[in-house]
Amino acid sequence: MHIISACLKKLPLLLVALGLAMPMAPAQSADDYPSRPIRIITPANPGGTTDFLARLLAAHLTKAWGQQAIVDNRGSASGVNGAEITKEAAPDGYTLFIPYHQHTVNAALIAKLPYHAVNDFTPITQMTEAGLLLVVNPSHPAKTAKEFVQWAKTTRDPINFGSAGIGSGGHLAGELLKLMLGIKGQHIPYRGTGPAIVGLLGGEYHFNFMGLTGAFGQVRAGKLRGIAVTAPKRLETAPDIPSMSEVLPGFEVLGWYGVMAPAKLPKPLLAKIHAEIVSYVKSPEFIKIARNNGSEAVSSTPEAFRQFMLNDMKKWADVVKSAGIQVR
Repeated sequence: MHIISACLKKLPLLLVALGLAMPMAPAQSADDYPSRPIRIITPANPGGTTDFLARLLAAHLTKAWGQQAIVDNRGSASGVNGAEITKEAAPDGYTLFIPYHQHTVNAALIAKLPYHAVNDFTPITQMTEAGLLLVVNPSHPAKTAKEFVQWAKTTRDPINFGSAGIGSGGHLAGELLKLMLGIKGQHIPYRGTGPAIVGLLGGEYHFNFMGLTGAFGQVRAGKLRGIAVTAPKRLETAPDIPSMSEVLPGFEVLGWYGVMAPAKLPKPLLAKIHAEIVSYVKSPEFIKIARNNGSEAVSSTPEAFRQFMLNDMKKWADVVKSAGIQVR
């Protein structure tokens, strides 16, 4: 009996050695994918750009693949919860994630994230990018980007700028401007874009880097003056407004959205998902939708998207450190 028992204990090792052990359930091949519903996690509540893009993508994938793609809103903690859920999901192609610029900014602002913003995921592609709009009160002396830079460098008055809150895109853009111009300036955080607009209209501070959609409405109404966009080139929807980089080379602040999956997504699945999403992002339909919302459609390879995010992380880490920004 002792001999039989010993042999039984060694049986699994013998089977493995002989290649006869029971195989694990094989990963689904790209040819059969998808065979069940796909979950698209968006780190935002219903409404807003992140949710809007997620629903556009879900509708397209549902139609293209004949399987339901369902948007799962996880809007809290500046996107951290949604990202953490994605990280813990199986890398089988049935969980996708819509990261946006806050995803890489969080890596600079939050000391102990429960994940690495790039390495714990499989980047698939970027979808859109959009700059911010530097706006001032119509009473401001600067009417052009060149005049604004000259004013910032030479004014003897204390400079202050507003934003939708600490760590927001407008806040970081203002800190980057200070850093590149070598000037001092006081940040005035508001509780959201609406109050920040009211503050600028009331002359409570000098300038703001605002999201394009809200900013253009105020500019077209004559309530604010648009000075420059923070994208690397002028926008087709506003060709008369220069890029800030025309007067301050290297100044660039981009809001972006993309698609990722959990880490270690098999390459055949990655290739299939990437090809389908990129074909949609390049479509006239999506390009028109993006431009109507103040963005440009962007498609990239998984590796290019990975490097883009790594560069974004480093850029904002340097700005956050230099400015001493702290998120409580």
